[in-house]
Amino acid sequence: MGEWITQWRVEFLGREWNFVDIGSVVVVFSLHCLTLLAPFHFNWPAFWVAVALYFVVGVSVNLSYHRQLSHRSFKLPKWLEYFFAYCGVLSFQRSPLEWVSIHRSHHQFTDTLKDPHSPVRGFWYSHIGWIFDFRSRFGSYDARLKNVGDLKRDPFYRFLHYTYPLHAISFGVLLYAVGGLPFLVWGLGVRSVIFLHATFGINSICHTWGQQVWNTGDLSRNNWLIGLMAHGEGWHNNHHAFEYSARHGLEWWEIDVTWYVIRFLEIIGLATEVKLPTETQKKRKALFISNNLNNQISELEEKLETEINNGKI
Repeated sequence: MGEWITQWRVEFLGREWNFVDIGSVVVVFSLHCLTLLAPFHFNWPAFWVAVALYFVVGVSVNLSYHRQLSHRSFKLPKWLEYFFAYCGVLSFQRSPLEWVSIHRSHHQFTDTLKDPHSPVRGFWYSHIGWIFDFRSRFGSYDARLKNVGDLKRDPFYRFLHYTYPLHAISFGVLLYAVGGLPFLVWGLGVRSVIFLHATFGINSICHTWGQQVWNTGDLSRNNWLIGLMAHGEGWHNNHHAFEYSARHGLEWWEIDVTWYVIRFLEIIGLATEVKLPTETQKKRKALFISNNLNNQISELEEKLETEINNGKI
C-alpha cells in the first residue's frame, strides 16, 4: 500500500526532452487547438462524420490494440485483424507496437512506480503527463518494445510502427479535401481529443474513482462514465480481474460496445477462440468472498490468541 500513495512530480522544466516528448506535445497541443475552432466551423455532416469516426476508430483501438493484440482474447482472419489495427492508427494513440508494449507493462507493474501510467505518481501524470515523458515509460530508448516480440515479427505491424504519424495526418488531409475545415475540425480534432481523454481516463479516473467488484490487488475501478465514453473500456476492475476476457462489461447493464462488435463477429464466424471468464474463475475473484475469507481468518486468529492467553493451548 505504501507504493500506492507515493506521489511523483512530473518535470517539465529542468529535465532532458527527447524528440518523442517534443513530438507528443506538438501533436496533443495541435489537436486541442484544432478543437477550439469547433463552434466556428459546425455543420451537421461534419458532426455526423465525427460521431461515425468516434465509433469506428475508438472501437478499433479497443478491439485491436487492446483486446486482441495486447491480451489475445480472440482471433480474427489476418485481413480483418489488419483492418482494425489500421483504423486504430488513426486515433493518434501511437503504433500498435508501442501501445501494446505500454499496456503490457501496465499490467505487469500495475499501480507501482514501474507502471507507465498510474495515479501513484499523481493524477495529472496518470492522465496525460506520462505521454510527455518517454523515459518514465521505458527507462531508456533501448528498453522500449522488449515485451512485444510477437508483434515485431509481423511486417505489417513493423510498417505501422515506423509510419503511423503519416497515416493519421494523411487522413486529416483527406477529411479536409472532402468536407473542408468543418470535416477537419470535427472529424479529426473534436473526435480525436474526446476519445483521447476517454482513453486517458481509463488510466487516471478508473484507478481513482469507481467501484471495485473483484479482488485484483490494485487500484482498478469500474467507472460507468468512462465505460460509455470509451466503448466499454471503463469496466476496468472487471478487466484487471480477467485480463484475457474479450468481454469487459460482465453484467447485462454494463454497456460494452466493443464486446457487442466482437460478439457479432463471433456469430458470423469471423471471431474465433473468444475467451471469457468461467463462473468458477469469477467466484475465485469475487471481492465479497475474499473479504469473507479475510474475516474468517481474522476470527480464527483472535480465537487462537484468546485460547493461548487462557492457557488452553
